[in-house]
Amino acid sequence: MGLKVTPPPVTSGLKISEDEFQTIRQLVYDNFGINLTEQKRSLVVGRLQKVLRQRGLADFRTYLEWLHNDKTGTALEELANRISTNHTFFWRENSHFKYFAETVIPEAAERCDKSGERMRIWCAGCSSGEEPYTLVMLMKEALGEQYAKFKPLLLATDISATALHTAMGGVYSSDRLQQMPPELKHKYFAKGPQADTWKVSEDVRGEVVFRRHNLMNTTYPFKQPFDAVFCRNVMIYFDKPTRDALVSRFHRHTVSGGYLFIGHSETLGRDGHEYGYVLPAAYRRK
Repeated sequence: MGLKVTPPPVTSGLKISEDEFQTIRQLVYDNFGINLTEQKRSLVVGRLQKVLRQRGLADFRTYLEWLHNDKTGTALEELANRISTNHTFFWRENSHFKYFAETVIPEAAERCDKSGERMRIWCAGCSSGEEPYTLVMLMKEALGEQYAKFKPLLLATDISATALHTAMGGVYSSDRLQQMPPELKHKYFAKGPQADTWKVSEDVRGEVVFRRHNLMNTTYPFKQPFDAVFCRNVMIYFDKPTRDALVSRFHRHTVSGGYLFIGHSETLGRDGHEYGYVLPAAYRRK
């Protein structure tokens, strides 16, 4: 009978060396485009401590060895889930939703009516699903009985498998719906399985296609362009070269006259890129 080997205990207050931080920083940048500045060092330590404890890893050197040796992609996916931030709520930055309902949907409907194509919307960085579900509700409200005619495709992607799992469940705590217009809440939600939760109706959930996708991929697998791309509060973590490259990829996958929405804390500037300024954090393909 062999001896049972117990992994060394992980102590609280883990330290990370400069080399270890820079290695993790480069890994995150190369794979996910997220630029971890020096100010994010404590965030990295705090979020990865749980991984080390759960995996029985004594320190960050051992963790990096595990990352390097893992060929399944599990370790890298777990790193993405821990580092990426997925806090959001319904009706966030609602000026975009008003413009989407009043301008983007009618324009897209007119284009699709002439071309016979589907209306296509992409939420790139959909987090826990509040944004794509809101867009489906708005399309249903704006198109009414014509909704089925246009067969809208709402693609929602994120790099975090954890966020996508939450999104596909469609269950949210009441505080996430505080800013939601009451008429939409009562029409498209029902009481959730737990106390103080709400669940998105099946006819809305069934309209969203969720997929895991890394925005840092140099090519995207989309055969048809989109009428609008929502990538809000994602590029705030990217440096300028990464943002510029990403915007160029979005441009290639947006119809002529289509729209790009970004977060209000982000900007493309009003000149010098492939989109023209429409309103704060909203741009139209030139």
